[in-house]
Amino acid sequence: MVWCMFRIETEVDKARRDLLRSRLLDTNTAASPVLAALRGTPAERELPLHVWALEESEELAGGLVGHTWTTWLHVTYLWVAERHRGSGLGSRLLAEAERIAHQNRGCRSARLETWDFQAPEFYKKQGYEVVCVIPDYPPGITEYTLTKRLS
Repeated sequence: MVWCMFRIETEVDKARRDLLRSRLLDTNTAASPVLAALRGTPAERELPLHVWALEESEELAGGLVGHTWTTWLHVTYLWVAERHRGSGLGSRLLAEAERIAHQNRGCRSARLETWDFQAPEFYKKQGYEVVCVIPDYPPGITEYTLTKRLS
């Protein structure tokens, strides 16, 4: 057995973060034939996918921030300015991200997280299904994970 001294640090250390991520990826790749097959291919990399809606004045009307990885689109943020809500802008932003992910990047599925006071019903109307519910995350709020098959 190897013994060592531990030092707990809480600051952001990007070099260590990257080293940890690399070592975790190595461990995961060794344990999973699916991940091993992806190693070194373009699908292994996370690629940013951002879709913006700008007004004529160049002011932000809405946007979607996410990324693609393997055959998945992960929507991280989707926001529409108050004055544009109900206009279909959110649906158009989401549809455009799904189109790019599916047609240009070979994604077959999409996933996202939302809270109960945000937009679970909106996403259900767009064809997403709830696959995970985490009550009290944060306290008093429920978080939902939703997925959708892209076609």
